[in-house]
Amino acid sequence: MIDTQAIRNKILDLAMRGKLTEQRSDEEVDFYEVITKDTPYTLPRNWKWVKIGSIITKDVGGGTPSKSVAEYWNGGTIPWMSVKDFSSARKGVLEDTVDHITQVGLENSSSNLVDTDAIIICMRMALGKIVKINQPMAINQDLRAIWLNSCVEKDFFVFYYSTLKVEGHGMTVAGINKKQLMEYMMPLPPLAEQQRIVDKIDQAFSILDTIDALQAKYADNLTALKAKLIDAAIQGKLTEQLPEDGTAEELYRQIRAEKQALIKAGKIKKEKPLPEITVDEIPFEIPENWKWCRLLDLCKSVSDGDHQAPPQVKEGIPFLVISNVSKGFIDLTDVRHVPFDYYNSLSYERTAEQGDVLFTVTGSFGIPVIVDTGEKFCFQRHMALLKPLIDTAYLHHALQSGCVQKKCDDIA
Repeated sequence: MIDTQAIRNKILDLAMRGKLTEQRSDEEVDFYEVITKDTPYTLPRNWKWVKIGSIITKDVGGGTPSKSVAEYWNGGTIPWMSVKDFSSARKGVLEDTVDHITQVGLENSSSNLVDTDAIIICMRMALGKIVKINQPMAINQDLRAIWLNSCVEKDFFVFYYSTLKVEGHGMTVAGINKKQLMEYMMPLPPLAEQQRIVDKIDQAFSILDTIDALQAKYADNLTALKAKLIDAAIQGKLTEQLPEDGTAEELYRQIRAEKQALIKAGKIKKEKPLPEITVDEIPFEIPENWKWCRLLDLCKSVSDGDHQAPPQVKEGIPFLVISNVSKGFIDLTDVRHVPFDYYNSLSYERTAEQGDVLFTVTGSFGIPVIVDTGEKFCFQRHMALLKPLIDTAYLHHALQSGCVQKKCDDIA
């Protein structure tokens, strides 16, 4: 199983050290109450260390209306927030509370009604917890609402605060006071950089949310989980689509040019043009900057082994059969051998190199295996040899995807 929480923690740590996004020399922090000594770690040149108290423009605590006065609670419509509500927040936002109070209850207690610009922090018990709210809410005495200076992006602060190791004190329930909260330090990037960091974290966490959902659904079946993760990946659901990466159409043109150069050099043979991909053949939607292609268009060549049974010798070149790749890797511990001159007579298309992919095409149909050895070998006709012009690992995963495996099952 993938420890997504550990990944989230690492992403946040990198983000708060300025290692998740590109630094821009033309951006500066428009803030002057900075800390220059005894800081936790080194920041990028145009970031600053500040105390949390210096970036808060307003803060209020809360209270609890008397539980013995029914009119403070009965029929209440004002959300009244306590520590127990933090667990129901979704993606850092609390939409409603378990308890509600009346206007009379609010007016006759030390609770405060705070607006949606506020951020709510736990001061006792669930230390380190922080949420935003999507409607005005009253808070109890274990919480504190804060409002931030315009030089701080709200989501950036929430992400940073969640990385703090908040240590409380107390004889019965651990807590911190307002003074302690204000003394905590935080790194402050330029405002535009804060937004870029938030965007990067949101994108990464969205991918991790997808992985969490798949892991929860397939917790008892790791094979199914792996398959679902691969399916999500080849559908473009596990990566951010970046304009600066270009388009698959541009990559496809480069691949075609490289293949034409190999044909002209006599390295590979020219194949007959493949038919256009029809709408009916497309199994799912992909990002708009991706492209559907036929496998042969993305490989130097796709060929199977020799259709004639080669002569066998006691010592020579290993000759692979399906049992030598059925575990998903090349196993050379128990193989037949063929003469050296037989291997030397094979064409380029039937000679495996590191980075090629073997794919079983009969019997145990649909097992992809990366050629990760430099040792010479040849193989029977029940395997195809793919010489990719794209990333080998990506091709290997794509061949393990549900849509490819379904086609294999249908044919088998």
